[in-house]
Amino acid sequence: MNDQEIISLYFDRNEQAIKETDTKYGKTCMQVSMNILHSRPDAEECVNDTYLKTWNSIPPTKPHSLCAFLCRIIRNLSLNRLQELTAAKRSRELTVSFEELEDCIPLPDEQSPELAALLESFLREQSETDRVLFVGRYWFACSVEELAKRTGLTSKAIHMRVFRTRERLRAYLEGRGYRV
Repeated sequence: MNDQEIISLYFDRNEQAIKETDTKYGKTCMQVSMNILHSRPDAEECVNDTYLKTWNSIPPTKPHSLCAFLCRIIRNLSLNRLQELTAAKRSRELTVSFEELEDCIPLPDEQSPELAALLESFLREQSETDRVLFVGRYWFACSVEELAKRTGLTSKAIHMRVFRTRERLRAYLEGRGYRV
């Protein structure tokens, strides 16, 4: 079943929409959550919460990409759950991932929608491999080792490519008036 058919099921308030969503995107949602939480029970809870939030959001929202819509929800729910679980301590892998970005992306403010559009534009200009590595590392919170397994590149090569992509992003944003 394609995304538009699934979205139509949500608009019709047909519970089959959740089953179809799980069939098509359940593994992806679980992987995103597991990359952040590293706990199957917590990840499963976040996946279920994602389906509930999706049910409550569609309608009125009609996402252009159901996969991106679901990934945004599962990522945010998983990050919130991680924050609850580690209120006094931090996840080392996620902390490192976010610290890497601090030097090239300004803090969010009222310009965040414009910044998001610039980030999308920047990523479209990158090679497919660099784009996959960047999004995998900073959006899906994949470890360097996991990216190495998926791409066949060495950990050192991934570190270097991601570093160079961050440097290009910094220059790109500075060239468009953002102070980083």
